[in-house]
Amino acid sequence: MDAQGRGRAENVDPADQWVLNPSTGEYELRPPSSAAQSPVPGPRGSAPSGAAAPARGRKEAPGRVPPPRGRRGAPEEAPGQRGRRPAKKPKGRRVLLWTGGTMAFVLVAVGAAGYLYLRHLEGNVSTTDVGNAGKSSFRKDEAFNILVIGTDKRTGEGNEGYGDKGSSGHADTTILLHVAEDRSNATALSIPRDLIVDIPDCPTKQADGTTTTVPGRQAVRFNRSLGEDGRDPGCTMRTVEEATGISVDHFMMADFNAVKTLTTAVDGVKVCVGKAVDDKQSKLRLPAGESWVEGEQALAFLRTRKSFGNSGDLDRIKVQQQFLASLMRKMSSGDTLTSPSKLLKLAEAATKALTVDKAIGKVGTLKDVALELKKVPTKNITFLTVPVVDNPAEAVKATVVLDDSKAAQVFDMIRNDVSFTEVKQKQKKEKAAVAARLKGTKAPASEVRVRVLNGGAPPGSAQETLRWLQVEEGVTKSENGGNAPENLGTTTLEYAPDQAAQARRLADVLGLSGSAMKPGESVTNAQGLPAMTLTLGKDFKGAGVSLTPAAKAPEGVQKSSADKVTCAS
Repeated sequence: MDAQGRGRAENVDPADQWVLNPSTGEYELRPPSSAAQSPVPGPRGSAPSGAAAPARGRKEAPGRVPPPRGRRGAPEEAPGQRGRRPAKKPKGRRVLLWTGGTMAFVLVAVGAAGYLYLRHLEGNVSTTDVGNAGKSSFRKDEAFNILVIGTDKRTGEGNEGYGDKGSSGHADTTILLHVAEDRSNATALSIPRDLIVDIPDCPTKQADGTTTTVPGRQAVRFNRSLGEDGRDPGCTMRTVEEATGISVDHFMMADFNAVKTLTTAVDGVKVCVGKAVDDKQSKLRLPAGESWVEGEQALAFLRTRKSFGNSGDLDRIKVQQQFLASLMRKMSSGDTLTSPSKLLKLAEAATKALTVDKAIGKVGTLKDVALELKKVPTKNITFLTVPVVDNPAEAVKATVVLDDSKAAQVFDMIRNDVSFTEVKQKQKKEKAAVAARLKGTKAPASEVRVRVLNGGAPPGSAQETLRWLQVEEGVTKSENGGNAPENLGTTTLEYAPDQAAQARRLADVLGLSGSAMKPGESVTNAQGLPAMTLTLGKDFKGAGVSLTPAAKAPEGVQKSSADKVTCAS
């Protein structure tokens, strides 16, 4: 019996059946706990419909794989029971494998069972040095934002007829994926390619190691942030940050081939359409209801616009999100991830279609990203689109602009790590500790000593805040510390343990949440006394404006979750 069959029969998470063989130094599938173990009788012991059959001709793993170690302090196990786990609720190994639009993009998350093969897969992945557009490393103890980009570049066999002829690869489909710090939820924010934005000046690394700055452009389509004039994914990252105020940590990018190869690797994706489709442009033909698509047909489904909604890009984005949710449900069901042969086929296809920033291009880092992504429950992954309205400057509507009444609140929630779904917090003790920072005695405003730094707020914000604190709020022992060493997405207040009462008073004055309060160290102010450090981040809205983040999405913003089945119409 292979990992899939045995995992289902014994009610064991299949990925936990992979162990390190000390003789070879590699991960291998753990054999049954007893060689004489007989098959489980009845329906639970037989492979379910659609399950992967054991691989033919599979060779025995070299050397003997030792049984799993017992936990320290665990009770003695009965003979013949070593290595067996008590029955528990099965859970699928989650993979975020995302494919989108008239192109494709993918997050590789093969989890613990795929760690062995990642050594080989690293050679498949292409990397780009984006300089300071993103972070220099990946951290597992914080929230992170990955920009997933799909280009319309005509690379790969059979793709000559897709996209724009001669295109250097525009940002045709883009999703900003925010993963919460406690991994209880994630948000996938689609950015329309026709959104009017300002593209900032962009330093790009050349092949010879030199850096060339590509001049920015004002009031142009978002998709021009990539490819045109030599702009690399770092330019798209900078453009997203400029438009939303959300710091982008890393990027992942793929082209047309990703849709075809990845959907084939998972044996197709189930889609649903409200009415029969016969699209002459994309060549998609589907009956009403549910169908399975893969390869060219999957690409046609994602490229189709004329058959859905009002034939515009915003309706195509909804179809993309429905497709991605379906793909994620299949991946988390376990049918693919519990079959080693399918897993390797999938990983090979995915990494060949993938380009990432250098910070996450190594096998160990990809593994870390994968293990963090799989912690997020599918039901708590929210899809939504940047709130927009038709461009009022156009007589014939072809582009869109931000809906200022809604977009700012959406961006604010992501910056402050607020979920768009109601989630059961995984780390209740930690959440309680964060909330407790606001509770307790507050020092008088006249006793609060703080140095104010500008860490991403508009120029002059530190001085504006200083004046407001001293004149309006009586925080007279405050001073301007200039610019912070680095920009922050959110405003933070760092304080020493003996400054907690001062911190609570300042948090009350500023409207700071408990998560913005960072216990740490004090600094020495101009008078030689210990002071706290207030760093104004990109969420700063002006002196006196509360920094407490919104608790829910604004009215009228359409969103969906990855566990819901919907039909394109």
